[in-house]
Amino acid sequence: MERGNGTQISEFLLLGLSQALELQPLVFGLFLSMYLVAVLGNLLLVLAVGSDSRLHTPMYFFLSNLSLVDICLTSTTVPKMLVNIQTQSRAITYAGCVTQMYFFILFAALDDFLLTVMAYDRYVAICHPLHYVVIMNPRLCGLLVLVSWIMSFLNSLLESLMVLGLPFCSDLEISHFFCELNQVVQLACSDTFLNNIIMYFSAGLLGGGPFAGIIYSYSKIISFICGIPSAQGKYKAFSTCVSHLSVVSLFYGTSLGVYLSSAATNSSHASAAASVMYTVVTPMLNPFIYSLRNKDIKRALKRFLGREAFQGSTVLV
Repeated sequence: MERGNGTQISEFLLLGLSQALELQPLVFGLFLSMYLVAVLGNLLLVLAVGSDSRLHTPMYFFLSNLSLVDICLTSTTVPKMLVNIQTQSRAITYAGCVTQMYFFILFAALDDFLLTVMAYDRYVAICHPLHYVVIMNPRLCGLLVLVSWIMSFLNSLLESLMVLGLPFCSDLEISHFFCELNQVVQLACSDTFLNNIIMYFSAGLLGGGPFAGIIYSYSKIISFICGIPSAQGKYKAFSTCVSHLSVVSLFYGTSLGVYLSSAATNSSHASAAASVMYTVVTPMLNPFIYSLRNKDIKRALKRFLGREAFQGSTVLV
């Protein structure tokens, strides 16, 4: 890729969240802590579900996939940021930037699709409980996850290829802690109309489409719950959706907050700070949200951790 003057681009500069040197140790410690909690929390959730045969159901299958994607999402952005802080460097290679952008778009879209699939799973479980096992069979579950991967892969590939075709000018500073698509496109020194059209169309289709699916599923769920005569029955039905609703609210609330705030303030640094919510904080909180209100998950975690502790003590003896 070349600049307007014909010289080859070797790297971009990630300005990060703060350029104040005295704040770098604080930022490093905070993000390292959040990253470790996010990875360990989601990994424990995956291992607990995999080790308990009673949790080999569609809901926990989708939850395990969501946790794996959350691990990948945070691992796409945070480690590079920590390395840059530690080495006091802001540089990221051109290839590294495009690669980071590709995987970030891929896993962010996967998060979106999986939350939609989980909403459909809750709809079938509550509104069609007698046919749940037949409808949510292993083949359909695997197909839903596969389609989510294919759609996310194609979208990410298209967005990345469009960026590869752009020439960049001398200003290669990205006011973010990772290579965010919109900010990379803004650095181009050629017409980016087609890139913007594809970017916003993809955001509307892959963001708005799944969100509309979630809204539709929950409108049916709420309508069904309202028809349940007993208060206990309503509470029991709604309680199965609370964790998923919390994660959906957190994911979409922070995502929309980022883009609305950046559009209102036109501040790249404000957008970068807000992006921390859905790139780091949300993946970190997801396993806690699902664990705190779910007796099955807590039981599986205790059994898994207890077994690991027992095996460890056996080896020591």
